[in-house]
Parts: sequence; structure tokens; C-alpha cells
Amino acid sequence: MRDDSRPEVGGAGRLSRRAVLAAGSASLMLPGRLRADPRPRIYRVTFRGPTEVEEGFADYLEAHDFAVDYIERDIARDPRRLPGLVEEIHALRPDLVYTWGTPVTLGIAGRWDEPPSPAHVVDIPVVFALVAAPVAAGIMPDLASSGRNVTGAVHVVPLETQIRAMQSYRPFKRVGVLYSRSEQNSRAIVAELETLAPVMGFTVASRTFAETADGQPVADGAEDLVASLAHDGAEWLYYLPDTFLGTIYDRVTPAALANRLPTFGAAELAVRQGGALVGLVSRYYSVGQLAASKALLILRDGVPPAEIPATTLRRFALIINMETARALEIYPPLAMLNYAEVL
Repeated sequence: MRDDSRPEVGGAGRLSRRAVLAAGSASLMLPGRLRADPRPRIYRVTFRGPTEVEEGFADYLEAHDFAVDYIERDIARDPRRLPGLVEEIHALRPDLVYTWGTPVTLGIAGRWDEPPSPAHVVDIPVVFALVAAPVAAGIMPDLASSGRNVTGAVHVVPLETQIRAMQSYRPFKRVGVLYSRSEQNSRAIVAELETLAPVMGFTVASRTFAETADGQPVADGAEDLVASLAHDGAEWLYYLPDTFLGTIYDRVTPAALANRLPTFGAAELAVRQGGALVGLVSRYYSVGQLAASKALLILRDGVPPAEIPATTLRRFALIINMETARALEIYPPLAMLNYAEVL
């Protein structure tokens, strides 16, 4: 995979005016398929570096004999870099933009109910991956169609199904959740959790991360938040697919263990790298393949993104972290071991 040479960038990832004009002139001379290289260019924006999602995406296109060039960009967990990348996308005019996660997708494509703006990419196909709730987050009005230049792969197992898996492992009456108030995706999932709670016979204790003056979540006091959830009677700590939470599992999981609080992950990363006790997840690699199947429809078959539904996988994986189970002395039911993957 080739990483195109990068135009000069000013602070916080913003393109300098000179770089924008130079790149724009180049794109005018060689627009779209008139470039010397006929392969489509995919501009990939990740949140915290490459993951198995991108690996699955690339392997799927390669398996279907569809060669592309990648322009790789990573925001290093800093959404403030996104406006600069939008400027670069406008200048480079790739054939498709790939976005990882809800904050990146909203920063690149904007909301569906906002007027089109140069601050977002509205005239180039955008395919997202690792977005948990695109409708609730405002990316799409309906999973069947975005009505615009956006489609993608939803990675989270239906919340009710996750709750039933938690109950099967260990019955509970109260679940704790820790999330970023700045992430629309997380707020939507917490709201859904609170809606399900009385129907499924449990209550919710929630805490939000501390924030900087400009509303960015920070890890300060994360351990105290976990302890307060345990003190509040939480019997599980639910790791929802919160982008910031996924960067500080090394702070949160040890605090949960210290408070004898089992953790349930909604994303594969939460169990494999975050140390969660158990999770019902879509595998990252498979999510990447699903996103690539949509990119292929757009780039090879000419299907408009608005005509491609956002979908999730049909099969999920139950993963149990036995190291965490031993540390907590909370072991899974024997029957569960017949179909779970055990780490």
C-alpha cells in the first residue's frame, strides 16, 4: 500500500494556504481518472493509528482484485486536526474517503441534517467503519439510506442482545457506565441503556469523564469515577464503544479490578487489549471487510452511497478473558465455554 506524499501542514494538522493552492492546482491538471495512475485513491482517516479494521478493508479489496492507492492520515486522538484534513481532501480530490469511528466521521462528513458546507466533505463518497449508532449520532436519518454521500459499517451488537449476554454470564440489578459527554454516539447509547433498563429489570449508574475548558474529555480522576460506580452499587461496568474510553483502558480496567467490578465490552478492543472480562462483539477485521464491500460497490460498480444501507455483521463473537476472570474469581457458566472464544 502506498502512502502519498503529504502536503505541508500547519499547526493542529491544518494545511498551509500555499499547500492548499498547490494541491488544488495539481488536482485541476489531473482530475479523477485522468491522472497518470488510473487506480482509485482512498483517503483513510483513523483515530489512533492503524487497526485490524483497516487490515480487513485492504484485504477485502485485494481479494476482489481491486487495486487502490491509500492516502493515510491519523488524527492521533485529537479531533482538532479534522478541519485541516477536510481542507486537504478538498484539495486532493480522492475517489473515496474512509473514516474510523463516530467523531472522525462527524468531523469529516458532518451531520445529515445540517446544510452542506465547505467545512465538511459533501461531494466525495464517504464510507465509515466502527460507528456504533449512526442514526442517533446524526450521521444518517435512517440506516436504509443517508440521503447523501455517506454509508458504512456499524460494528456494535444490538444493545438488548449485549445485556442478555451479561445476564447470562452473571445476573445483575445495576450496571455502571462511564462515557464522554462530547461524543454523541456515547450519549445515544446511554439513553438507549436507560430506556431498556426498566424493561429488562435493572437500573443504570452513569458517570462522565472530566473535560477541558473546550469540552475535550480527559482521564483525570478516572479511577475515582470507577470507584464511585462500585460504591453506587454497580454490579457490571459496561464498556460502551466510546472513542476516548478506548484510549484509557489502562487506567479504567485496573481500577475496576481493584473494586471487584466485572467489565463487559461492546467492542473487540475492550476485551483483547482493554482487559474486559467478557464482550459480545463484531470482530474488527470483519467490520473492515464489511466497510470495504460498500467501497467496492461505489468505486467499481458506481452505486451512489445514498443507495447503500449502513449495516452490521450477521454473526458476532463472545470473547471471555480468563485472566480477568481469575483475577476477579468470577468464572463463566460452563455451557458458555462451548461457544465462546477464551483468551
